[in-house]
Amino acid sequence: MDDAYDLASGHDIGADIDALRAALAAHGIVLPSLGVDPLTLAAWTTRPPLVALGNCNVATARRMAEVLRSAAGG
Repeated sequence: MDDAYDLASGHDIGADIDALRAALAAHGIVLPSLGVDPLTLAAWTTRPPLVALGNCNVATARRMAEVLRSAAGG
């Protein structure tokens, strides 16, 4: 996966985070602190800012593992 992007494009990763939040919600998963990592947002680089997935409780971690295993065919 190539994560380089055009700085001049003004790419806002907010839409990407919203899409991830919606996809997770479709599987009953909520990550309350999902957002943009502020340190990488402030950095001058050719790479987009990182998405901060944040912390979650054990039940949410188990649900995420379950969904990912199922999506991988296992």
